[in-house]
Amino acid sequence: MPVTVSLIAILGLLLFVAIKLRSATTGAVIIAILFGFYLSRTGAAPSVDDTVRSITDAITEIGN
Repeated sequence: MPVTVSLIAILGLLLFVAIKLRSATTGAVIIAILFGFYLSRTGAAPSVDDTVRSITDAITEIGN
């Protein structure tokens, strides 16, 4: 099932609001999980994966 960008945008906006309000409710956690799940199914997933890998590699190199 293809996920439309609008759903990703809505979940991202809701997650942004939850973070700004420092909301740690069950709803905020569910939004974060759904956002990550649907984001991983979009074309942005490889870019996000590469960015996270680059950051973790850089942090590892700082420690050495």
